[in-house]
Amino acid sequence: MLQRLPTKFHLTPPLRGKSVVKILSSSGRPPGSLERSKTVAPIGPFPAIVLRPIFVGAAVFLVLANSSFTSTFKVRWPDRVWLGRLIDTAILLLTWWVLWEYYNLQISEEQGGFIDIEMFHFWVSLTAASMFIILSWKIWGAPLSIIGILALVYFYTGEYWPWIFETARVTLPETSEDLWYNQGDGILGTIMGIIIFTVFPFIMLGTMLERTGGGRSLIKLAVHVTKGFRGGPAHSAILASSLFGTMSGGSVTNVVATGVITIPMIKQRGFSPSFAGGVEATASSAGQIMPPIMGAAAFVMSDLTGISYLVIITAALLPALAYYASLFTSVVFEARRLGVEVGSEDLDRPELQVSSQDFINLIMVVVPIAVVITALLQGLSAAGAGMTAFFSIIPLSFFNPEVRRRPFIIIEALSHAGLTFGRLLMAIAVVGIVAAVLGATGLPKDFVILIDVVSGGNLFLTLLVTGLAALMLGMGMPTLPAYLTIVLILGPAMQNLGLTVLAAHLFVLYYAVASSITPPVAVAAYAAASIAEAPPIRTAMMALRVGLVKFAVPFIFAYYPIILIVPVAFPEGGSFAIGDFITVLFRVLVFIYLISSAVIAFDQRRLPAWETVFRLALAVAVMVTLPAVHWPATALALGYVAWHQFVFGRAQTATAT
Repeated sequence: MLQRLPTKFHLTPPLRGKSVVKILSSSGRPPGSLERSKTVAPIGPFPAIVLRPIFVGAAVFLVLANSSFTSTFKVRWPDRVWLGRLIDTAILLLTWWVLWEYYNLQISEEQGGFIDIEMFHFWVSLTAASMFIILSWKIWGAPLSIIGILALVYFYTGEYWPWIFETARVTLPETSEDLWYNQGDGILGTIMGIIIFTVFPFIMLGTMLERTGGGRSLIKLAVHVTKGFRGGPAHSAILASSLFGTMSGGSVTNVVATGVITIPMIKQRGFSPSFAGGVEATASSAGQIMPPIMGAAAFVMSDLTGISYLVIITAALLPALAYYASLFTSVVFEARRLGVEVGSEDLDRPELQVSSQDFINLIMVVVPIAVVITALLQGLSAAGAGMTAFFSIIPLSFFNPEVRRRPFIIIEALSHAGLTFGRLLMAIAVVGIVAAVLGATGLPKDFVILIDVVSGGNLFLTLLVTGLAALMLGMGMPTLPAYLTIVLILGPAMQNLGLTVLAAHLFVLYYAVASSITPPVAVAAYAAASIAEAPPIRTAMMALRVGLVKFAVPFIFAYYPIILIVPVAFPEGGSFAIGDFITVLFRVLVFIYLISSAVIAFDQRRLPAWETVFRLALAVAVMVTLPAVHWPATALALGYVAWHQFVFGRAQTATAT
């Protein structure tokens, strides 16, 4: 229930219970920048109460300049362009006004200590929330904005809701503290601060890598490294996407950057267009779960949970490698099915030729990653490490003669980074609305009760509900807002059933990433389909099949936290044991083999339907936590695979000779 403050308040994070972000923290210290003093300068001499409004105000300007209502009206209603201009102007001015009011009140509070709360503050906060919901809807579509609207409705009408959703009566002026005038759970609160101070440097870093030649050279070298494999360019797409995607942090960006080279070559090798697009899409989306950068998700997770960044990337490494191993294996089985052999792609084309310059360009990939890790080991913050890496890549980019000939490429890269960042902030602002309502009402604790009742304390059902929620919310959205929203709402419920903070966050992140290849709104798959000239839905379904292990890996580390390796991943009383680790890892490899061959329906020969189903069932049984089930299933799986290889592998060899 809400416990409201009096009409005079001190503008600190809400005092009526734990912050919704604190609930998700595993350490005694405040998570990341949550409790940073307002007088501490996160960037140079500028305090947070100055930087947050400036960044958000600039982001609104960039977003409206790039995706204005005026341009929409020009296309749809040319005779009413004036209305589009009016809407753009109103949104911009209103947003800047509410940001000024935020800054003005924060400064007044610092000088005077207490502020009278009035209806005026309510209207300011409601206007702010409305503007960001409108902008998020325009940029990212309806799903997240609808959740923001529902959160506001619940905030103002919670006293009339039934059962555990009922809240104490609130007066409208008092809600402005939670929603807007707040550096804790408000719109410009903790999460916005994390994105501005931690994620922004890595967005700039990834864009610089993409635009200044390092990413392109990485892709070309990956193509040549894998040219001797049967899958050839399909394997190069997986390799390049894992390396490039960890830096770029965007599935669609990754698809476009790597797919324009790899997808035509995959088709040329003999794979179908839908398979070419599906492999590229699922490999590109998974770059965000690949250490060391993880598309900046690892830094956000570190700030939210209070767990060291280095601990997080160590925990994330093995599951990510397992997933990419499944992609490699699926490509092998598809190559067998199609009879594809080592190809003869024209690697002498100018755009694919590897020169000494490409090896020099790799400096722009290796050095920034090394700088990030070294800086963190030396005790710098994630933001400091990101900025240091960003400043290192600028002079390194001049090793590329294209940049030396046209230095304006750097300005173009930075402008693209600014637009990408601005679009992200519109979604994060709506996440801030949700976080504010959750923090004020204590709804996450109510969800713990609700899910416990519905699932009967069953961890599997809770994980299933969480995964489906992350998939639905993440459709058409950036990964970070989807991850943040779901983990704020359902994270406590997973932890209540014994999942550690780290495992819960990684679980949600995996499903937020998987949403980009999940129909009907599989944005990464659709981007790949346009390059592959393949039907979008068929490409999305192929990406879903090939990337099926991505949906299983989170369940594996939820039940077997030992594959996360780090001590913080274990429930209380648990610890790492090398024998258990090796046996679980072995069963994971068996699982990957069975799943990968089943989704392609081919091994040494085409698999009949019953054998496909049998492999899927065996794969599930192999990962069941009961030894009386998983060891007989593993033995049966090994015997069955050995029989299949002996009988049909010999037959295939005899046919070939």
